Amino acid sequence: MGLFNLNYDRPGPGVSPDAPRKKGWRRLLEVLGRDMWDFFRAGLLALVSALPYAFGVWFSIATHALLPLLAAGVLGGMILAPQLCGLYDTILRSLRDEPGFWWTTYRRAWKTNLKPSLAPGAVGGVLLAMQAFVAAHLVLEQGTAVAVALLLGVLCILALGQYVLAQVVLLNMGFGGILRNAVLLFFAYLPRTALGVVWQVAYWAAIALLYPLSTPVVVLCNFWVPALLSLMSIYPGLDQSFSIEENIRKMREEQLQNKP
Repeated sequence: MGLFNLNYDRPGPGVSPDAPRKKGWRRLLEVLGRDMWDFFRAGLLALVSALPYAFGVWFSIATHALLPLLAAGVLGGMILAPQLCGLYDTILRSLRDEPGFWWTTYRRAWKTNLKPSLAPGAVGGVLLAMQAFVAAHLVLEQGTAVAVALLLGVLCILALGQYVLAQVVLLNMGFGGILRNAVLLFFAYLPRTALGVVWQVAYWAAIALLYPLSTPVVVLCNFWVPALLSLMSIYPGLDQSFSIEENIRKMREEQLQNKP
């Protein structure tokens, strides 16, 4: 059957539309109990696709070479972005309790988001790569001011990135419009934005501090754990701003009405 086709000969999981939606940790346990295996597989694909980016950035830092860094940031980010969008699509479908076959919907979403994700992947990849390069070469010499500036830069990238990737998945819009919306959402839902960033920073900081003991955790939790916690934090704001679930419900009703 294979890793990505297991148990997909039966209807996908879902919940009753009349069931009240849980909140907080109860909601987290609900989606984990239902869709954690899907999260893991989507996250594993993203983790594998991140290897060229990680190797390229490491090589550039080790050789003190700026040109390979730019290439790694652009190309590595473009390779990684479609899989990150696939992970985000998987999680967002779970958060709106959408039933379906994971591998089928993942492939369809991957094809849809491939081109729109390339520009955000290239820009985000270069920015993060440059932050890592500067941190490795200048922080010790320049003191705390540069370290604080780098930290703020990373926090901004993480904060905006969670909104950018979610919009690539949810909206049919150019990168300029997505970035503008991300900035507006950043400030409009600042507490939720901050909570999403806190989860990401806490996860990756724990991974870094406990390395190499944390290596098995990276494989098992990869990108899906921080992505899930981040999206659970910001999804109410996204739904309020774009009426995601209402629009999807209307689309489904129109499709049913148009069926012969």
